[in-house]
Amino acid sequence: MIPPLAIIAIACSVTFALLWFRQTRTNDATSVDAAWAAAIGALALAAAAAGDGHAVQRVAAAAVAGVWSGRLSWHLIAHRVLSHAGEDGRYRAMRQHWGTRAHARFFWFYQLQAAAAFLFALPFWFVAGHDAPALAPAQFAGLAVIVAAQALEALADRQLEAHRRDPSLRGRACRRGLWRYSRHPNYFFEWLTWCGIALLAAPAAGWWAVVQPAAMFVLVRFVSGVPYTELQALKSRGDDYRRYQQETNAFVPWLPRRIEGP
Repeated sequence: MIPPLAIIAIACSVTFALLWFRQTRTNDATSVDAAWAAAIGALALAAAAAGDGHAVQRVAAAAVAGVWSGRLSWHLIAHRVLSHAGEDGRYRAMRQHWGTRAHARFFWFYQLQAAAAFLFALPFWFVAGHDAPALAPAQFAGLAVIVAAQALEALADRQLEAHRRDPSLRGRACRRGLWRYSRHPNYFFEWLTWCGIALLAAPAAGWWAVVQPAAMFVLVRFVSGVPYTELQALKSRGDDYRRYQQETNAFVPWLPRRIEGP
């Protein structure tokens, strides 16, 4: 008998392999982000339905996973996939950087997304299997962090969309609202959301709960988030973005620095 978690891991791998095959025909990897968010939500909801923990814990897992996955998946589908704006800048930068090896490297990138979806669904499995009949203080704190972080991430997304719709700001970095204090507030608040999820899972998962926020920080700050977003931004916005880099923190929101000169 194959363990259930192994079956789920294989299913994730096969699903993302099919998505990779699709991008070899379209040369557009944009939809992988929405698929990643949707996969985590589906795995988490399955855990909530099949888990043997107390109903309070299972409802908490389902509610957090459903809201997080639903908001992010719909945002990515509506603003990146259905908008027909072309491939996301990060993936264009990857494709150009990898050249003739792009399809092969994207295959392993998609498999990394499958592994990440499995990894990031695990906190919800821990919560759904927890038998405590009431939420612990750490879990209430986690829910508060999640709600605040998701609200601020949604605000950052709206501010960026408003900037992109303004023709007078075309070719310039977004300095609107939260983007004045961080070059990537959406990534920061996504990471903060996973800190909240770690608090929610901590009574059941113990120290294992820190794995997801640590992995999220590494991924968005150093792997597929900030580096390729900035590479594409430098190509499209040039000197204005270089000045923005000098003025504004890359990740953690902070007061902008005063830069002398034109």
